[in-house]
Amino acid sequence: MSTIDINQTRRALLKGLSALAASSSLLSIPVLAQKKRMYIDGLSFLPEDLADLSKSKLSAYICDISDIEAIKQADGTTNYKRTYKACLSSIKAAQKRVDDNPKQLILGLSSKDIDRALQTDKTAVYFQIQGADCVEADNLQQSWQQLDSLHNHGLRVLQLTHHYGNQFAGGALDNNGNHSLDLPLTANGKQLITELNNRKIIIDASHSSPKSALETAKLSHSPIVQTHGACRAIVNHARCSPDEVIKAIADTGGVFGIFMMSFWLSTANEPQVSDYIRHIKHVIKVGGIEAVGVANDYPLKGQKNLLTLSNNNLEGVKQYLEWWHSLRQKNVLGYQHEPKHVVIPMFNHIDRMNRIDHELSKAGFSAAARDKIMGQNWKRVIHHIL
Repeated sequence: MSTIDINQTRRALLKGLSALAASSSLLSIPVLAQKKRMYIDGLSFLPEDLADLSKSKLSAYICDISDIEAIKQADGTTNYKRTYKACLSSIKAAQKRVDDNPKQLILGLSSKDIDRALQTDKTAVYFQIQGADCVEADNLQQSWQQLDSLHNHGLRVLQLTHHYGNQFAGGALDNNGNHSLDLPLTANGKQLITELNNRKIIIDASHSSPKSALETAKLSHSPIVQTHGACRAIVNHARCSPDEVIKAIADTGGVFGIFMMSFWLSTANEPQVSDYIRHIKHVIKVGGIEAVGVANDYPLKGQKNLLTLSNNNLEGVKQYLEWWHSLRQKNVLGYQHEPKHVVIPMFNHIDRMNRIDHELSKAGFSAAARDKIMGQNWKRVIHHIL
């Protein structure tokens, strides 16, 4: 997720505030089957309005429950650290919210919870934290104690970094002002992979440097995932993953989720549904049909500011420009091109999963292929590890 969206989502989504008025449907999309479809999303958040769960048609999703501290870096840019203190508080709040709403939510601890959700018309949420900053400590013993504490409160997916490196791994945006540093796993990071495997916590390589992601894939005894990302072969940007990373994730039996952030899906003036499908097809070409899934990286309803603006991308992209330009000054790969949009309007909607399913069908994907893309692949990894 972009740093710009963090402050708009993290705290508010854990408090259960009153819902925003639902935006009107862009168009009517047919339901593709009479039986309930299994839709699983690679990354979203607990919604302000729990009615969004049923409207989204999601059986389950990986749920970022992170909270952050904003930390100014030496070069003047801002990093957002998921500290242990912040994330322990946020995961406790998320756990309580799930416990207080058993008619709508199931705390995802194993793949059986997806089956329960399907049988009871509920939604299983698998808690994720976007960055191993939450287990940074003065010594590894303390790190593993923090990891155990978070795991006991429901943590089931841990992302190694968010944009920038930490005690464990290199970040996708690490840069010395001339080129990407592409930092590898640290010694502590290699130990973290073992500890996550031992605790059956899913390893998320989103936002990692390519080298850290490749080393993680090699070291892990379990499948690894990228919950949300895009393909560098299509958009040459530091936040997008090169083919060797996609292939390495696929070779572990993992899944690569394609997200909704359109400035990392296309550099054209206007984003199209075909851009999203192009990334899905590329992951399939590189890693096979079982390697790709759908991811959001926005709230269930969609990117909040763009919804307020009726998906006016020309206006909505302005909120990203200061951050984007700060990274351009550091010569980070891809930021030399001005972003022109934020969302694919059709998919910036509570009904995005049904809409993606429909568009894949129109693009010629078989029912079996769509089943895998829309949920079976995520469920397979969850079942394998949890």
